[in-house]
Amino acid sequence: MASILDEYEDSQNTRQSAQQHSRLSSANIGITHSGFVNVRLEEEKPIFNKQRIDFTPPEKINHLAVCNNQLCMSLGKDTLLRIDLAKPDQPNQIELGRKDDSKVHRLFLDPTGSHVLISLSTSECLYLNRNTQKVRSLSRWRGHLIESVGWNKLLGNETSTGPILVGTSQGVIFEAEISANEGSLFNTNPDQYFRQVHSLEEDGKPAPVCCLEVERGLENKYFIIATTRKRLFQFVGKVAEGSEQQGFSSIFNQNQDLLPSFQEFPANMGYSEITFYTSKLRTSPKAFAWMMGNGVLYGQLDYVRPDSLLSDVQVWEYTPDIDLNLKKPISIVLTQFHFLLLLHDRVKAICTLNGQVVYEDVFPDKFGTLKKMIKDPVGGLVWIYTERAVFRYHIQREARDVWQMYMSMNKFDLAKEYCRDRPECMDMVLAKEAEHCFQNKRYLESAKCYALTQNYFEEIALKFIEAKQEEALKEFLLKKLNNLKQTERTQITLLVTWLAELYLNRLGQLESDGNSIIFQETRDEFRHFLSTPKHKECLFNNRSTIYDLLASHGNVDDMVYFSVVMQDYERVISHYCQHDDYSAALDVLSKHCDEKLFYKFSPVLMQHIPKKVVDAWIQMGKRLDPKKLIPALMNYSQMGSTQQISETIRYMEFCVYELSVTEEAIHNYLLSLYAKYKPDSLLLYLEQAGTHASEIHYDLKYALRLCAEHGYLRACVLVYRIMELYEEAVDLALQVDVDLAKSCADLPEDDEELRKKLWLKIARHVVQEEKDVKKAMNCLSSCNLLKIEDILPFFPDFVTIDHFKEAICGSLEEYNQHIEELKQEMEEATESAKRIREDIQEMRNKYGVVDSQEKCAACDFPLLNRPFYLFLCGHMFHYDCLFQEVTPHLSAYKQGRLEELQKKLAATTQSSKSRHRPVPKDEGDTSSLGKGNAGTSREQIKSDIDDIIASECVYCGELMIKSIDKPFIDPQKFEEEKSSWL
Repeated sequence: MASILDEYEDSQNTRQSAQQHSRLSSANIGITHSGFVNVRLEEEKPIFNKQRIDFTPPEKINHLAVCNNQLCMSLGKDTLLRIDLAKPDQPNQIELGRKDDSKVHRLFLDPTGSHVLISLSTSECLYLNRNTQKVRSLSRWRGHLIESVGWNKLLGNETSTGPILVGTSQGVIFEAEISANEGSLFNTNPDQYFRQVHSLEEDGKPAPVCCLEVERGLENKYFIIATTRKRLFQFVGKVAEGSEQQGFSSIFNQNQDLLPSFQEFPANMGYSEITFYTSKLRTSPKAFAWMMGNGVLYGQLDYVRPDSLLSDVQVWEYTPDIDLNLKKPISIVLTQFHFLLLLHDRVKAICTLNGQVVYEDVFPDKFGTLKKMIKDPVGGLVWIYTERAVFRYHIQREARDVWQMYMSMNKFDLAKEYCRDRPECMDMVLAKEAEHCFQNKRYLESAKCYALTQNYFEEIALKFIEAKQEEALKEFLLKKLNNLKQTERTQITLLVTWLAELYLNRLGQLESDGNSIIFQETRDEFRHFLSTPKHKECLFNNRSTIYDLLASHGNVDDMVYFSVVMQDYERVISHYCQHDDYSAALDVLSKHCDEKLFYKFSPVLMQHIPKKVVDAWIQMGKRLDPKKLIPALMNYSQMGSTQQISETIRYMEFCVYELSVTEEAIHNYLLSLYAKYKPDSLLLYLEQAGTHASEIHYDLKYALRLCAEHGYLRACVLVYRIMELYEEAVDLALQVDVDLAKSCADLPEDDEELRKKLWLKIARHVVQEEKDVKKAMNCLSSCNLLKIEDILPFFPDFVTIDHFKEAICGSLEEYNQHIEELKQEMEEATESAKRIREDIQEMRNKYGVVDSQEKCAACDFPLLNRPFYLFLCGHMFHYDCLFQEVTPHLSAYKQGRLEELQKKLAATTQSSKSRHRPVPKDEGDTSSLGKGNAGTSREQIKSDIDDIIASECVYCGELMIKSIDKPFIDPQKFEEEKSSWL
């Protein structure tokens, strides 16, 4: 935890750095015309955020090392403090146990944080493992002052370091391996071996190995970087697969024949330090920074290059405030885009992209002189310590302002890469890139970038117009159009219309220049634009404007194409018809099968290509209404009318015989065509159309008038027959053929009188007009209704009886036979009447026996209590019960008749009662006569009632059969009955 004063100091430093950062940002960004407004509710945290560790060392801090969240520091003369940063409240303090004057020269901690090497000033080296408390001496290392260690990142683990490289102050590089496992009885040292592999020199003299780094590339290729005070060496070599455990001596051996690759700088400040940046854990470093006498050498690491690992190398020279004689830089740390330089009283952060100092943090004197700066390659934190304090830096969002630097360097792709999630910054980069391309006359690229920005549309468009760059303007409008939403209809309409005008201008210019290849490419591009589904709705809603534009440029081909795209086939067909290309118009019609267009354009097409049109109609089949095609069928031209008529008849016959059309207009028109141009088919059509009026689909009166006008008598006879005007049919048929008249005379089969009349007409015609007696006799034989006496009046007086002898004799024989048949029928009728009278007499004498205990079949009460009826079937009913049973089943007429008879019966009964009073004697005969008449009338009424209600048994007769479908319960009383059962 930091104290209150420390927090205040940190806040002051943070505010100053934030203000400095704000000034830098405003200086770099400037005022933009984009549509974004960047509003920040609170200040962003600085990139480098310093925090002092709440730790007061018991002794002076000599050295500190941090890796993989493991921190080791040397305190005083003989103390080593280990802290697991995941558990900072559990420090581990170890005594080195040295009683001589040796001091800790350097501390080295491997990438796993498990192995600690302690280099002593007495040219000794100690080893400590994280899992032990015992410090062990490395005997083989004795006599060498260790300056640097190159760890094995591939093979190192918690128990073994694997082969590593060790650099000494005498310029010698050793290869060694340390194992934390307890050795055998005879070998208890942790160092497995320690052998020299190479030595470094400067100016012909040994030079201390300041830094060592071992990295592995592709295909088992290893890179070793070693630095002295002013030289940087590179060793490159391959190690056989599976032989990594054998160490790095083979790499140095491969470079023995050749001088090692190195870079040398003249200045020397007595030491140097190199640092690396790794983007992800367990990957190879991507960049390096080497702090030496001339400045800081920084660049990228390229593992593909065969000659050198370093690429894009630059030198940042120390600023004037850094005096190498007095204020030499102490340490360096490299991050993704900065390197931090530790001076005696401050930390400077320099951007590797532009070499500018972007951050400077001054440490107060109360903490003592700054000693060293270390970066944890795993945790990413930067640690700085003095003799009495430890600080750490959190690096937050280091890439936040990188896009500005790349943008100022005109590296726009990288700038966009680092501001993808910040649209306002992306807009500024795009605007700057567009402006840069425009100034370099790369107008198409500029247009593409401008289309992605929020800059003012009018301003950009005017820039391209003033520069006379129509292609770039078109590209800008296309990109802008593609970025619009479907809801922005007004903007889409404006852009689509403008683009259409630009395309048409370009096409006109290319056509006049005669550049056919580019013209065709531009036309294809324009047509693709017109057919783009995204613009279809806009083009459809504004198609009249596009048509006007196309027409104003005289671009007929593209107008036709656009009409097809818009499915405006009417315009396409009209165009073809205007240019007398009727076959093309019919092809469009046939392809899209639009019935309305067929009705509209068929009259014109029928005049020029009747056969093809009729073929198209027939192919359409029932989808076309023939009645609506009649105007086209009747639109004959003066030339080629014969073909049109024949094709018209062909289509009419197709409609009638194939489609079975029943429209009267179609049949009437076909009939008129037959009558005028194809009389041979007229009679056949009439015969096939049917012989009854219900089967006929043409107008009979129209057909009769048409046939009469053209003198087709047989057809007229046929129509008369269908109209059942048989007299007219016979009269007209006699003008043509007697046999035809005979066939007409036999048609009224139900009317013998009419048939006889018609045959008499035929006989009269034969006798009077043709004067052929034999034919007249044939008429008698053809019709059995005619007798010889019927036709005799038609013959002239001079005809002898010999012509009729046979007919008269045959007629007399017929009469004689008929008389005999009548006699036979009379005898049979007499015999039948006799038998009926006998049956009636027998029925009168028939009787039935009724027991006194018999009951009525309807009410189940004794039968003899009231008047009753006895039926032959055995059923017996009271009079009133039978009346009630029968009455509901009687028809309305019989019910009315029954009521009338009951009233008459009641009236006669009343009158008979009144006659019981005394009457004068002289009136006795009259009363007796009246009584007799009343009795007769009363009996007759009763007989009539019996005929109605007692004509048959109600249970065995027709009434029971007719009532079988009636429900047992009256539907009107069903609900009432139903509720009574609940």
